[in-house]
Amino acid sequence: MKKFIAILCSVVLAAFSLSLVSCGGGSSSTKVGVSMPTKDLQRWNQDGANMKAQLEKAGYTVDLQYAANDIPTQVSQLENMITSGCKVLVIASIDGTALSNVLETARKKDIKVIAYDRLIMNSKAVSYYATFDNYKVGTIQGDYLVDKLGLKTRSADDPVYMEFFTGDPGDNNINFFFGGAMDVLKPYLDKGVIVCKSGQTEKAQAATLNWSTEEAQKRMENLITSNKYGPKGQKLDAVYCSNDSTANGVTNALKSVGYDASNFPIITGQDCDIVSVKNMLEGTQAMSIFKDTRTLASKVVEMVDAIMKGSNPPVNDTKTYDNGTGIIPSYLCEPVYGSIDNYKELLIDSGYYTEAQLK
Repeated sequence: MKKFIAILCSVVLAAFSLSLVSCGGGSSSTKVGVSMPTKDLQRWNQDGANMKAQLEKAGYTVDLQYAANDIPTQVSQLENMITSGCKVLVIASIDGTALSNVLETARKKDIKVIAYDRLIMNSKAVSYYATFDNYKVGTIQGDYLVDKLGLKTRSADDPVYMEFFTGDPGDNNINFFFGGAMDVLKPYLDKGVIVCKSGQTEKAQAATLNWSTEEAQKRMENLITSNKYGPKGQKLDAVYCSNDSTANGVTNALKSVGYDASNFPIITGQDCDIVSVKNMLEGTQAMSIFKDTRTLASKVVEMVDAIMKGSNPPVNDTKTYDNGTGIIPSYLCEPVYGSIDNYKELLIDSGYYTEAQLK
């Protein structure tokens, strides 16, 4: 009888333990794979660290990998995540068109995929998308330029001179960043109120491979040479840059020909990277869009929890983001811009950075 009771207790205990695992959400045996594109850009380091910390706090085991901006490396890392038993994959893709095959394997294993910040294209495996309102990012940048350059009261007789930089052509986000900005700025281009001396105003012409600071610097150096931009040469009022890594390349090129805080063109950016915030304090970058990755990470944790509990993850957009296989339910966080006027409240008082980091 005692032996029977002992066996019965063991069976009940095992069943209870299994029920804890199967109910998901917070079980340490539930493994989540987080795939970031690179460690070379500060924002991805912060995104990955925030994601890992919040998922672990919620009780998950996290496999965080960085792919060194190499597509085969990211594919290999995802394959390992799939075979090691990850139940959910959170992926910021290097190239949103290059993951179809590996994610088909995930789909067949019923592993849910959350595209993080960059939409993964042409894959039925993508269940959800978590990002910021990327079109609004572009319109905020465009509106900032309209305001600071006084475009509403200028005419073609008194134009501003501007060049344009956006990101990697394989990143679906540039359609929204650049598209939003150009929806604001194109009417002024059409009227001759904005003059782009290079004529490079199309997305493909303004694109920057891998969002590379070095590539942006090379292109800006070429534009300086071919258009004779300089403090004592051809006037340059502004350079639209979709993000901080391209803005940094542009800034480096402009500094090298003698621009300083007293005459620097207006440079836009995105991510509020430390280098760019320092440039804002120095007077060589005007603004940067702030996307608080802590907010985005917390929303992804909510999505993972909902998936593991069998409920509906939070979404607030079911119309905008079509990855080629249909609309992907999305959650869009709100972006804001930072500048010399509000950086302390936005970045330091909120705990995102310390004052020491910006010195």
